[in-house]
Amino acid sequence: MEMELAAVTECDDGRAENFEASNSSIPGLSHFSFLYSAMTTLITGATGFVGSHLTRLLVARGERVRVLTRDSSAKPNSYDALAGISVERARGDLRDAASLRAAVQGADVVFHVAADYRLWASDSAEIYESNVEGTRNLLEAARHAAVRRFVYTSTVATIAVPRSGGALPDETTHASLSEMIGHYKRSKFLAEEEARRAAAEGFAVVIVNPTAPVGPGDWKPTPTGKIILDFLKGKMPAYVDTGLNVVPVEDVAQGHLDAAERGKPGERYILGGRNMTLKEILDVLAKITGRRAPRVRLPHAVAFVAACADHVMSRMLRREPQIPLDGVRMARHRMFVDSSKAGRELGFTPGAVEAALERAVRWYEENGYVSRRSDVARAAHSPEAA
Repeated sequence: MEMELAAVTECDDGRAENFEASNSSIPGLSHFSFLYSAMTTLITGATGFVGSHLTRLLVARGERVRVLTRDSSAKPNSYDALAGISVERARGDLRDAASLRAAVQGADVVFHVAADYRLWASDSAEIYESNVEGTRNLLEAARHAAVRRFVYTSTVATIAVPRSGGALPDETTHASLSEMIGHYKRSKFLAEEEARRAAAEGFAVVIVNPTAPVGPGDWKPTPTGKIILDFLKGKMPAYVDTGLNVVPVEDVAQGHLDAAERGKPGERYILGGRNMTLKEILDVLAKITGRRAPRVRLPHAVAFVAACADHVMSRMLRREPQIPLDGVRMARHRMFVDSSKAGRELGFTPGAVEAALERAVRWYEENGYVSRRSDVARAAHSPEAA
């Protein structure tokens, strides 16, 4: 793969810095009690939903932050999730081991948040290259660079689904690869195995398993953010009987810091909030926006047939499916979990999901994804609408 390798970082004001200079002292004490105040933290996926919140949180605490970015991350007219904050930008790619060795140089802590979370890809191998091979490459680079702590962002998708008649799944509920639905879940399962293997070999790796984060800044958006956007745009005439655990994204970012400071190497921690059915989520959105929640519950069989038909049509037209088949398969299970371990061992205390959904709605309105609620209300009461 052709790409530019950089042995320098570029700050947001355009200045180039040598990696050796990145270890100079910074004002204030480090948030991490086990590290020096002059620490440098590397974050992958910093322009993403969770990663951008984590980056801003670290910068606000006075940490020196370096972010791994690809040239393709800076597309014209794309949203800049890191606008207004000072970070070092190391150009590289998870699939390019040489660029990772340069990026981790001088770093004390690594947060590996980046992931390809597509539920569909024209070439599924790309998902495994980023999620599995990329994680393995970064782990090896971090170990050789004597990184002191490595926090790997996995997903609740690697936790086994609820068993019939049993307790809610938690970190001790182990699934098998055969239970993973789709390439995304399989790739994250295999990537988590890489992290656990490194921890078993003595590397200080802590694993966090976020559930479904919601809040401001979900610009791509994530699958959960797409649910919110589809509701706001009136593109959800019906719903299926499914459920997920929802958590404020700001708390997920804080949970990463908690894991870096207090997490036990080799352990995994579910960063979750509240178990909610899809219908409950839509009802909350209806209360926030004044829009009507869908009343028709679509049987899973009907949704599956529609997804199959869309999949066939998408292959013929060579476009991304509007109804991901893997997403419909996942929806057969309510992904409810017990996330109390993070509270006990990390002090993780998530806030109200309703407030996080309100912040998500407001952010989409303020950034032009949908019309503002006030505009919708005025249009509904205008003479032309009467």
